[in-house]
Amino acid sequence: MGDDRSDWSGEERLGDLRKEIDTIDRELVALLNRRAKCSLEVGETKKGAGDCIFKPKREMQVMERLLVQTDVLPEQHLRAIYREIFSSSRKLQRPQRVAYLGPEGTFSYFAGVEFLGHCADYLPQNDIEGVFRSVASGESGLGIVPLENSLHGTVGQSLDLFLRFGVRIQSELFCKISHNVMGRVKDLASVKRVYSHPQPLAQCARWLRSNLPSAGLVPVESTAAAARRAMSDPEGVAIGHIQLAQLFDLDVMVRSIEDLPDNWTRFVVIGRGKETGLANDKTSLLFTVPDKSGALSSMLDAFTRHGINLKKLESRPMRGEKWKYVFFVDLECDLEHEEYRDVMADLEANCLTLRVLGSYPAGPSLDVSAEDGAETPQP
Repeated sequence: MGDDRSDWSGEERLGDLRKEIDTIDRELVALLNRRAKCSLEVGETKKGAGDCIFKPKREMQVMERLLVQTDVLPEQHLRAIYREIFSSSRKLQRPQRVAYLGPEGTFSYFAGVEFLGHCADYLPQNDIEGVFRSVASGESGLGIVPLENSLHGTVGQSLDLFLRFGVRIQSELFCKISHNVMGRVKDLASVKRVYSHPQPLAQCARWLRSNLPSAGLVPVESTAAAARRAMSDPEGVAIGHIQLAQLFDLDVMVRSIEDLPDNWTRFVVIGRGKETGLANDKTSLLFTVPDKSGALSSMLDAFTRHGINLKKLESRPMRGEKWKYVFFVDLECDLEHEEYRDVMADLEANCLTLRVLGSYPAGPSLDVSAEDGAETPQP
């Protein structure tokens, strides 16, 4: 039987392409090593200056420049690659723990990994206060906490903890909250038990009534605990973050079963340091005003006079002070930048107390329920 020349030429072409890829890979590794050496030198310089390692604004500027150059490579792929390059660079410069509301596998955990990469050392905490305490004490360099949800509003505990702990907001990110059915069950008809945290069970109630009416609902302390239970229950499934399936070796049976699909949580990264030298997009404040007529109005008028847009205004009761309130504000400007010095003076003149929680870049929106964790328009 004679040679099939078309197959032979195809094999030759494939071999040539693989050789080219091997060559490119060697060049990539060499370039990554060069970048790592530069990163180590940057770390030494920062150490001498007492500068912080996490530079979210700088990282975003680098990413924006790179995205202009992408061609065949999809944008979300380039973002994912550089998320891990940035994560590696930070760890090379100074190993850093990231505190989060545990255990491993919670939405806070996956938000941290999607934003800060896999090279960080993630330290689970039992509650949100534990995250603040870990950062404030220096046990962790950074922490990630939920601040508000598009369906349920502000996480009041997080706001209250800013009053107690001297930490700053370093960055923000918006994560789409999507619930998925996972397990080792043959099919939905075989499901006898559904494990999850009470909140996801409530957010998927309509779907559960329609599709698993006979299954028992079993509330557990976290979605990660639910996945752990489903691992060992041949008739049980878990509801939670889609990446729990990979973490606990479960099959994804049904995606996105939440009753209200437009569910986003705004997380903030907290730390003790302050990024300097670059103008940021947003500033968060806590302030109190005198208990007299027009005091709050005068404070808000100061923003109007200077043309500053308020993105959020919320009051919280002051601990130990009946009927007195502290106000939380998000502004669309970098209030700590030199050009806003007069604004700060104006605000201080109208406040009893004023504390800047941080100036930081506007965060990305991460939809990890989509393929490749694609970024989507900000909610």
